[in-house]
Amino acid sequence: MSAETPAAPGQNDEHYLQVFRRHFREWRGDRPFWAGLYIVFGGFPIAYFPYAHLHLGHLTLAMSTTAGAGSLIIGVLLVVLGISLWFQKHVRTFAGVAAILLALVSIPVANLGGFLIGFLFALLGGAMAVSWVPGEPEEGYAVSKSLDEQDAPQDAPAEPVGYEAADDAADPNDLSGTSPNTGANGRHSAG
Repeated sequence: MSAETPAAPGQNDEHYLQVFRRHFREWRGDRPFWAGLYIVFGGFPIAYFPYAHLHLGHLTLAMSTTAGAGSLIIGVLLVVLGISLWFQKHVRTFAGVAAILLALVSIPVANLGGFLIGFLFALLGGAMAVSWVPGEPEEGYAVSKSLDEQDAPQDAPAEPVGYEAADDAADPNDLSGTSPNTGANGRHSAG
């Protein structure tokens, strides 16, 4: 084989699982993924335990209470908040505070917040969601100067050439007689 011989098809291609993993890692790093996952994990025990029948040997333990519907609603809301954190990252503060409040409400309503398992997951996930901030762009994408600063010469004078200080009555920046309703000085006119 010589250097000019083309490689066999598929020899240099990345495996589709590696591509999926790289794309998932980029997607996960762009949003509060772990906060949403903890909130979802917190919602399941809160919604599950009031409707479950736990078997301890020959003893059946039913945790159903009169607040079973309330715990189901809290659990479903926590799952929805966790999933919304994955796909709507701009609602992170609202979803985090709502998850913390729902976790606190689940203590008296849903069997001590799903035996404290769901409470702790939802509380931790809510705190992570509130504290998450988007990362800064990489240095290659960051803009160092604004366009005006790049185009302006370094030794530009402070005032434009030929500018003379006007008296106070003829000052074009004097807005003392203007109001948004009247549009005086022609500032709000279309022509």
